[in-house]
Amino acid sequence: MAFPPVDEQMTVLRRGVEEIVPENELADKLQSSRKTDTPLTVKLGCDPSRPDLHLGHTVVLRKLRQFQDLGHRALLIVGDFTGMIGDPSGRSKTRPQLTLEETREHGQSYYEQATRVLDPDKTEIRYNSEWLDEMSFSDVIELAARQTVAQMLKRDDFEQRYEAGQPISLHEFLYPLAQARDSVHIGADVELGGTDQRFNLLLARRLQEANDQEPQVCMMLPLLEGTDGSDKMSKSLDNAIGIAEAPEDMYGKTMSVPDDLIYRYVELVTDIPTEQLPKVKQFAESNPRQAKAQLARRVVEMYHGEEAADQAAEHFEQTVVEGGVPDDLPEYTPTPEDGGEVGLLNLMRHADLTDSNSEGRRMIEQGAVTIDDEKVTDTGRYIDVGEEAPLVLQVGKRRFARILPPGHEANA
Repeated sequence: MAFPPVDEQMTVLRRGVEEIVPENELADKLQSSRKTDTPLTVKLGCDPSRPDLHLGHTVVLRKLRQFQDLGHRALLIVGDFTGMIGDPSGRSKTRPQLTLEETREHGQSYYEQATRVLDPDKTEIRYNSEWLDEMSFSDVIELAARQTVAQMLKRDDFEQRYEAGQPISLHEFLYPLAQARDSVHIGADVELGGTDQRFNLLLARRLQEANDQEPQVCMMLPLLEGTDGSDKMSKSLDNAIGIAEAPEDMYGKTMSVPDDLIYRYVELVTDIPTEQLPKVKQFAESNPRQAKAQLARRVVEMYHGEEAADQAAEHFEQTVVEGGVPDDLPEYTPTPEDGGEVGLLNLMRHADLTDSNSEGRRMIEQGAVTIDDEKVTDTGRYIDVGEEAPLVLQVGKRRFARILPPGHEANA
């Protein structure tokens, strides 16, 4: 295929990137690719320990999609084998190890969600157990000999744990080496990763050189802050916007992003043309409420379509801005087996208002649960659904359900 001119490709690829090491080598690789009509092999390794993807994950996925759109080869490496070790990046303690079966299952879920961003017809998926599981102990010794303990301890998280007297298991040293071995096996020209992956990506360059390969270019992308505006987006911190979430939740959470992050979100997680970004930045500073609404609508439209985005915007205006209850409430009817009284925590979970009882307990403690507009403070409360239903149960600003008495058929 005919690749775009190098300067055009570099303009696209520089957007939102924190660091390119080294940038001149990327331009050289792109130029060579044009001359030989050969696509670059661009690698993205994914950690299958958490299969649910959020907008933070899409920052690097969108960069891989840009390489696809420019005609290059996108290779998604699912770390099913390295996932059994656990990525120590940014960790203050050893990660729990997973089984190969668990990492494979999570990896498939990761791929299914990642292809909401990537072109599935142009995305190759490989599991690094294909080559790492075949290595002999002699191979592992040879690999480990490529790196010294002193070099490993230069890594920030290892250095901090060592100085704090916190344990570092030997198998954790193998993670960056194994990840670097992936680049050698596939002959990566470019590897993408977050800024927290800098050590791993640069180690792969050195390992490729030691194996007489042309070293990969490393592209580090920023870690997107979550809805709290401070910590990086993470489901465990309850500040994430999942790409598989319901449109109403996705819209509402995006509207809760701090004003000073509007432009950052637009640049990193949307497809708004680069040449329009200066105007977007100016608009976000002068009219943050409207700019954020446009951002929320665009994010929902990207993953759920235009109609869902319209409905989500209307739902937000009705429930949050106007403080009303949606007309099209989902309904839930407790089963007869539940008896007369149902624990509120179980009721919220069964009505799909919370994912777990612990989340329900936390929401009650935060004063975010109401029954017919009356705030609930007792985490151990029971509801006599036969006597008290129908009732409207609300969790947070956007989650509602109409609870019907047993014997009634719910519409949704």
